Amino acid sequence: MSGFSPAFERLGAALAAVVLQQQETLAEFLPREDWSADLTARTYSSGGVTVRVSLLGSYAARERTWLWGWANPQFGAAHPAAGATLAVRTVGERLGIPEFTTPEVDLSWYDGPAGHGGELIAMAAGGVLGGGGYIGAGYDGGSAYLHVDDPQAPAARWDPVPLPRLLANATSLFPHEPRLTLAGFLSHHRVPYRQTDLLTEAFLPGGATARARFDGLGRFVDWRSELSAAALTP
Repeated sequence: MSGFSPAFERLGAALAAVVLQQQETLAEFLPREDWSADLTARTYSSGGVTVRVSLLGSYAARERTWLWGWANPQFGAAHPAAGATLAVRTVGERLGIPEFTTPEVDLSWYDGPAGHGGELIAMAAGGVLGGGGYIGAGYDGGSAYLHVDDPQAPAARWDPVPLPRLLANATSLFPHEPRLTLAGFLSHHRVPYRQTDLLTEAFLPGGATARARFDGLGRFVDWRSELSAAALTP
């Protein structure tokens, strides 16, 4: 494997900004202090807060591979924590995403801005499942990735202020389709928009209009918003 598949890159681009915003919301809710996890009970506890989780998979630092929880001999598809994430594999089968259906994914080629390629698989998988976000839980030799599936974890709300930063960060991780990244974020928050090759115009709650510009190579340039005439009318 010499890189991520086009189908994975496209899905990751569509979900990346949504996932990054949800991760920030989760970080505000769940303290990252001394933690414990019981995957049989599907719980993760940190700083006095306990949430229900499921097992996405794990990244082995030495081998540089991602192993899905349902493919891990210690768990398997019948395990409560791993079975809860099988929807990701189903999506992979439907959309032709080998990263979601291959039991162990070779990521030794990855040399990008994320800490490792497993982080991007966790991001995309977490975006497919929705919910409260994901947790990277380090262990000797790698990291396990847990999906937060608990109604007490708050969902990220629409906020246009951090959008340029979220879009820039998201497109650094999944750089191939920035316009799709913005469209995915706006669609997630049910913000109507119209799009051309160089411009995305979003019609924000409250009557403001925002415009995101892209260059001829599809790269994000800037984001500007202004109140509409109707919004300024008493």
